[in-house]
Amino acid sequence: MKYLIIGALGFALSGCASIEGAQAQQGSNSYTLPALPYAYDALEGAIDAQTMEIHHGRHHQGYVNNLNAALAENAQLAATPLEALLANAGQLPAAIRNNGGGHYNHSLFWRLMAPVGQGGEPSAALQEAIVRDFGSMDAFKAAFNRAATGQFGSGWAWLVVADGALRITSTPNQDNPLMDVAPTQGAPLLAIDVWEHAYYLKYQNRRADYLTAWWSVVNWNEVNRLYEAAR
Repeated sequence: MKYLIIGALGFALSGCASIEGAQAQQGSNSYTLPALPYAYDALEGAIDAQTMEIHHGRHHQGYVNNLNAALAENAQLAATPLEALLANAGQLPAAIRNNGGGHYNHSLFWRLMAPVGQGGEPSAALQEAIVRDFGSMDAFKAAFNRAATGQFGSGWAWLVVADGALRITSTPNQDNPLMDVAPTQGAPLLAIDVWEHAYYLKYQNRRADYLTAWWSVVNWNEVNRLYEAAR
């Protein structure tokens, strides 16, 4: 069976900032695990060091290894940028869709967090858009938390730019809003991993407590950068 890569990829290539660390190394078709931009214990209080070490060093590394293994069997797909692959996820082998999504999602997730006091604040432009589309920052956070707690089983919650507006959505497993199979497609600005491996050691089944603590380590500087690239 042949898997086609469509040339006209819309927002996935033109309106979405490429995520550092999520691309294959220059001159190579293989992906590598990006280094964290902080120490494993830098998010303590919200996410414990053991969870960060396991999540990054084992789970994310596993997605990278499995993605490379799956792409080794298809030279055409191996030469295609990751965002372009994800934009056509419905045509991909499951191993590439799942592990490609896992690599992209986690590469973004690490950059969307920062130690307490280092993540900045939403820019004036982003705050204006949040108030326009959700009514207030508190209303936005409440809606985002509902999407994250309401995601059944494993998955992600997202804030995206779609058709010039901010929207909240969720996806199962390692799907994301770049994918043609996503219920809401758009350029990701903010994401939270609600797989149990992201929080279970500290919070057990208390996903809502994980969400409450996570807001203290959101890297608004990165969210602002992604918003400027996508608007």
